[in-house]
Amino acid sequence: MRVPLSWLAEWADLPAGTTPQTLHEALVRVGFEEETVHGGDLTGPVVVGEVLDFTAEPQKNGKTIRWCRVRVAPEGEHAADGGEDVHGIVCGAGNFFPGDKVVVTLPGAVLPGLFPIAARKTYGHVSDGMIASARELGLPDETAPASAGGILRLTELGLDPEVGTDAIALLGLDDTAVEINVTPDRGYALSIRGIAREYGASTGAAFRDPAAAVTPPDATEGPVPVVVDDAAPIRGRVGASVFVTRVVRGIDPAATTPDWMAARLRLAGIRSISLPVDITNYVMVELGQPIHGYDLARLSGPSSGSGGPALGVRRARPGEALTTLDGVARTLDAEDLVITDGSGAIGLAGVMGGATTELSSTTTDVVVEAANFDPVSIGRTARRHRLPSEASRRFERGVDPAIARAAAQRVVDLLVEHAGGTADPGQTWLETAPAPRAVLLAPGAVLRRTGVVATDAEVRDALAALGCGVEDGEEGLLVVPPTWRPDLAEDVDVIEEVVRVVGYDRIPSELPTAPPGRGLTRTQRLRRSVGQVLAAGGAVEIQTYPLVSEADQERFAPGEAMRVANPLDATAPLLRRTLLPGLLDALRRNRARGLTDLALYETGAVFLPVAGGRYGTAELPPIGARPAPAMLARLSEDLPPQPQHVAVVLAGDRAPRQPGLPAQPVDWRDAIDAARRVTAAVGAEVRLEQATAPGFHPTRTAAVLVGDVRIGVAGELHPDATEDVPGRVAAVAIGVVALIAAAPRTVEFHPISAMPAATQDLSLVVDEAVPAEAVRAAVVEGAGELLEAALLTDDYRGAGLPERTKSLTFALRFRATDRTLKAKEATAAKEAGVALAAERTGARLRE
Repeated sequence: MRVPLSWLAEWADLPAGTTPQTLHEALVRVGFEEETVHGGDLTGPVVVGEVLDFTAEPQKNGKTIRWCRVRVAPEGEHAADGGEDVHGIVCGAGNFFPGDKVVVTLPGAVLPGLFPIAARKTYGHVSDGMIASARELGLPDETAPASAGGILRLTELGLDPEVGTDAIALLGLDDTAVEINVTPDRGYALSIRGIAREYGASTGAAFRDPAAAVTPPDATEGPVPVVVDDAAPIRGRVGASVFVTRVVRGIDPAATTPDWMAARLRLAGIRSISLPVDITNYVMVELGQPIHGYDLARLSGPSSGSGGPALGVRRARPGEALTTLDGVARTLDAEDLVITDGSGAIGLAGVMGGATTELSSTTTDVVVEAANFDPVSIGRTARRHRLPSEASRRFERGVDPAIARAAAQRVVDLLVEHAGGTADPGQTWLETAPAPRAVLLAPGAVLRRTGVVATDAEVRDALAALGCGVEDGEEGLLVVPPTWRPDLAEDVDVIEEVVRVVGYDRIPSELPTAPPGRGLTRTQRLRRSVGQVLAAGGAVEIQTYPLVSEADQERFAPGEAMRVANPLDATAPLLRRTLLPGLLDALRRNRARGLTDLALYETGAVFLPVAGGRYGTAELPPIGARPAPAMLARLSEDLPPQPQHVAVVLAGDRAPRQPGLPAQPVDWRDAIDAARRVTAAVGAEVRLEQATAPGFHPTRTAAVLVGDVRIGVAGELHPDATEDVPGRVAAVAIGVVALIAAAPRTVEFHPISAMPAATQDLSLVVDEAVPAEAVRAAVVEGAGELLEAALLTDDYRGAGLPERTKSLTFALRFRATDRTLKAKEATAAKEAGVALAAERTGARLRE
């Protein structure tokens, strides 16, 4: 909402020296968000000029400039910059002609953006000023769309001023407007009336209601009757609760919009069209009531009892057609609310009028319509037809139902004053809007809810400033909301308004005392440890959407899945059974932006419905009240299991290329290392077994086990799953809940021995099908407590070995805690390990 200061000053007492900044500050105090400032940064001399003639001159760079002679002052008089009455100006635009009235910025002027104008030599001429565009003057292009990107021709604004006239005052550029963001629940603030009242509430300045400045008639029957036919309202809401029509006859079709009115509309972001239309827009911005005007001569029967046409309000018939003012033929929906005459639909109520009855350059008799329409219906219609308008923007946020008669009268008065019309004395006035319901505000309610200490007088004054009626009741104050505030329905709404006016800064800032507790649970502590160890290893935590495509689900976690009824993306309707698809999407996006070496992880819920289970069938809880325990239990049973998982994806190089060393690309070993770190974070000892898993490489994948419980999988992803990612991608997927459940409740710590270690190498030959981990486990078990570590260092297959066998070399480290081991003790332990490995796996020493 743009608020011109001069317009606001008519209805609120602005102190001398009020600036856009101080006005913004006042409105921010009562909850409006500051946007920007329009106008006020242009200084003269800026005058109206007339193009006498020009010469087109092609240039070597392919551009054609115009060397123009422009009259900038009445003949024989000095220009505003002290120069001659005719200036020579170079201009690169081509949308103006001899005789056009234009805006000329003379030397000494400063355009918005601190752009100074001076006489300068260019293209072989001395350009003594500049012919300006709307954009260069700080005007929005919509004020003169035909000249958007080109020179502003004043005839496009309906202006024909004298040469030399001050263009800053003419275009209202000596005024400024502040722009604020109005939230959807405060539709009353989409008007000068609403903002003036809010400014008064914020600063204590006197507010004068513009609706009180007019006196509408009390008659309920006028020359254009109205019939509201909405016997079956949608969602229990009647389409039109208020409808007022007035008639003004004999207006002058040639009458032009006053400069001050056109300037204010432009500053408010609305372009000038014609005097009758400008007046309806002016009243809409001033009072917040959208107004529509019809050409009385273009309305058709049936005749009313008064001898003229009648208007109707009804829902559209399915398939009914209407051509709106923008020239688009539209097929209507049965929910659309339409205005009708004897010919059928002539306008989309509250959104846009129809082309058949629009005001034109020949209109002399005008029917003025001011109505109040159902916000939900108007909002749905505007979106259905992709037809947002200033009217629908206000109606869908709620318009004051009590302002319609005053707004219609204001339009009538302006048409009589500026268009020379004569107003019919009567009016059609239908009203079924309910009166506001009183809200009880109990004593001390403001303090209990917000901690704000406000006296009874402050509460009354704040509510009165907002237009509320306040009376004493037996149990507290009875607050009657004004007609423009339907959102004040409960005591908490009224309390919020009181605090908003007295000042949010009076809400005390007190930290609540934390209740005594036992800290984190074991599950919470271990789950945090998993994330901390991955982050410490260089991985970056991300959060991805829980919805995946059917193809991704089938690739990585086939099985029964939960389908969302209304997904954000129709291509991803399933709740994930694994975290890997989301991580891979993030991996692809980052690689597409040049980040090639990546380690990403996520901890989150997956959804694992039980086969045959019925989910989503429980009764939904009521709104505005806490569900009963039994209902919460039913809702919990109605959801599938949602265990926490952790997943990691790695791509690119684990170590970059360095002098003398090549880069080390990621492979399955990095996934195994990540799995070991995750299990170690909860104090568990991991065991790995060769395995296969959906989406993983068939020979580079291991099952991750703690004891005999399989908790996840680690390895390289199948190339088909990562075909758009260069190189190998390693991944880990582990169930956190299963990991914590399998982890030991206590962890044993052993002192570090100060005794020296004895090291030996062991090479064993086994069949190719025997996993290296099975061999290592047998050696460790057989060697006993003296064996401190056994690390696989080589896997050889080739010459010197029997066919289909392999040689596994382990680096063994022996140590005793109380003595220095002798060589024969280490050898005996090794031989015991070899014996058990031979028994279990058929291993034999390599010769």
